[in-house]
Amino acid sequence: MAAAARSSGGADLVPGTLRRLAGPGEVTDLDDAPREDPGVVGGAPRPGLVVGFERAVGAEIQGVLAPDEDGARLAVDLTLDLLRADAWAVGIGLGAVDLPLPDHARAGTGPAFTRARGALRRAQGRGLAAPVVVEGEPAEPYGTVAGDAQALLRLLGAVLSRRSASGWEAVDAVAARPDDGAPQRSAAGALGVSEQAVSQRLRTALWAEDRAVRPLAARLLRAGAAGGAVTGSVGPEPADGEAGGGL
Repeated sequence: MAAAARSSGGADLVPGTLRRLAGPGEVTDLDDAPREDPGVVGGAPRPGLVVGFERAVGAEIQGVLAPDEDGARLAVDLTLDLLRADAWAVGIGLGAVDLPLPDHARAGTGPAFTRARGALRRAQGRGLAAPVVVEGEPAEPYGTVAGDAQALLRLLGAVLSRRSASGWEAVDAVAARPDDGAPQRSAAGALGVSEQAVSQRLRTALWAEDRAVRPLAARLLRAGAAGGAVTGSVGPEPADGEAGGGL
């Protein structure tokens, strides 16, 4: 998986985004930090991450995920997190990669890497409400599966883009309590509102539907990868009226 970031007021968004992609407690490959293993969390590999995320060219970030349940689920969650930020375009390439994989994603070769980079250029150039493109093996059924995964990710991205600030507040509060036996009640206490208010916010935010559909998107990505890899490219979403790149 690869990503590219745009500048905001002259600021480089890549370091902060790498930290988000790395996850809590995980070492990531920042320009201003010593190079360490970006796929390690607390001394153990992060489930689903094969080659850790790093800056590739300019504001582009790349990484490689496994074609299994963990990798596909991670790809969906990271894609939607990036789309939520409303500053990124995401390209996902499915299929074969040249082995052995390099230590750094930017040095990777093979069809999945080529597809991820091309998908990113198309995602940047279409003015999409949810700028994500998935490209897989053109032979059937893989081409159709990739298209289905893309359609579902765009739908989820569109749902998230319409979620209100209060809706996100409730969703984030509940998500922060995965092991709580009554997460909505705890979230209500943290937010200073009633449990009924939290429940209403979650319904309006389509939280249950979001959670139900994500596993389907992950299964489609896994099927489209056909035992190869899930690679990604993320780049800046063009400003209104700005032309994007293409193949």
